Parts: sequence; C-alpha cells; structure tokens
Amino acid sequence: MNIFSKWGFTREGWRNNSRGEYWVLLQAALIVGFILLPIYRPTWLNLAYSQSLYFSWAIAALLAISALVLFVKGLLDLGQQLTPLPYPIEEGQLVQTGVYSLVRHPVYSGVIAIALSWTIFQFSLSHLIATVIIFAFFDAKANREETWLSEKYPDYSDYSQQVKKLIPWLY
Repeated sequence: MNIFSKWGFTREGWRNNSRGEYWVLLQAALIVGFILLPIYRPTWLNLAYSQSLYFSWAIAALLAISALVLFVKGLLDLGQQLTPLPYPIEEGQLVQTGVYSLVRHPVYSGVIAIALSWTIFQFSLSHLIATVIIFAFFDAKANREETWLSEKYPDYSDYSQQVKKLIPWLY
C-alpha cells in the first residue's frame, strides 16, 4: 500500500477528490467499459476480405505501435514522478524532454490512440463512440491537471504554448 501513498492517495482525498481521485475511478471505468464493449459493425461497414480491409488493418497496426510507444515512453520519461492522479506529486519537477517535447500528455494520447486503433481494426461503431468519449474524458482530465501544473510550475504556461496537448503537432 506504500505505492498508493507515494502516488498521493489519501483517505481524505477519496472523500473530497482533492487530488483528482474521482478522475482515476472514472478513467478505470471507461477503460474497462471499452474492453467489455460489444463490437457493433453495421452491415454497410462490412468490408469482408478486400484490399480495403487489409489497408485498414495496416493503419490500425501502425497506430497501435505509435500508441504503445507514446504510452510506454511517457511512463518511462516521468520516472519517479509517475502518478495516476492528475495532481502532481509534491517533490516532482516539470518534465519537458523526451516524448514530453512532442505532446504534453503522452500517456493519455497513447490510451486514446490504442482505442482508435482497436476501433479501426474492428470497424466497430460502438467503439468509435466510446473512443470519442475517451478522448473527451482525457481532454477534460488534462485540463484539470494543467490547472494544477500551472499553479505548481511557473514555466508551465510557456511549455503549454509550445507543445500540443494530446495529438502531437495538431491538438
């Protein structure tokens, strides 16, 4: 249980969401929901086995690899500052190097991209809707996190002007 306290989880936080504990619960529910979500593929989306299907699988595979790189590199670049809470750890420092020089929230980006990859691979309309919801969730969670980061790190504002939030070079 020491790791949870190191990450900043407290009994009081669970009671009043002082460090974004409820965001973590909702995130877990969304990810589990996405995994358990049934595939809904409208009949007009059925490509059978054509060149278009193989092309979409190739796109999905490239997106999945990119997603895993973003996700894992984001975790590694944070190192000891990693926490599932959107509230920064007390003794942390602002990370602006590595994958964080391309996107401010690479772990979130990785989760969104892997969801989109699965959606493309399965041609699932239900997963497309879920991916949009996951994107909206992580955008909102990132906004909350950035408020706390701006309060803690005076140079966060300059960093956020130079580096995109969730999609490298776009958004």
